[in-house]
Amino acid sequence: MTRPAYEELDDASLLRAHVDGDPEAFGVLFGRHRDRLWAVALRTMGNPHDAADGLQDGMVAAFRRAGSFRGDAAVTTWLHRVVVNACLDRIRASKVRRAEALPDDLDDWSDRGALVSSAGTESDPVQNAIDDERRRTVLRALETLPAEQRAALVLVDMEGYPVAEVAAMLDCAEGTVKSRCSRGRAKLAELLGMLRPDAEGEQDHGNPPAAGAVPRTGPPRGPPA
Repeated sequence: MTRPAYEELDDASLLRAHVDGDPEAFGVLFGRHRDRLWAVALRTMGNPHDAADGLQDGMVAAFRRAGSFRGDAAVTTWLHRVVVNACLDRIRASKVRRAEALPDDLDDWSDRGALVSSAGTESDPVQNAIDDERRRTVLRALETLPAEQRAALVLVDMEGYPVAEVAAMLDCAEGTVKSRCSRGRAKLAELLGMLRPDAEGEQDHGNPPAAGAVPRTGPPRGPPA
């Protein structure tokens, strides 16, 4: 099958072709959703090294279990579920803590009272240093959340998926997703107020961010080649 012919196939057809023995179909499918899957893995695991491992675990599982896919959800929903579960398994098994290395894509933020903006430029090293430290502050807050809350916030608030779709990805009720997001947002609002560098009034006497002020990031860099 030629590359143009692959591109004409929808996700379900590509997955069926893989199950039927096509050696390239799964690679095409993964390439189609690679960036979003990488973003979810990166923001769930917290650093590129662990994210790469989580994504690899998820893709190996999806490759091997493709025959079990029954079409009860979109293929992309199923892929996200497999990757998120792989990441959560790694977090639970090894108690992964976020490393000092920063994801490079935490530079766009929602306008709902978020701490960090993309105001810094390459010509303003002082502002860039401030922004980097604030990114670290957010990561320190995120790492304290239970894995399930972190995953729900990543998918709903950072990636922008509807609650119903996230419920399918996480294999739980919509109410559970809403509850995890609500508890996670409340905890982040509290922690961001305490952890930010200017929390004691040295630089800013403003109020802590409102609940729900979770960073919504822009397009991430892709996973390591």
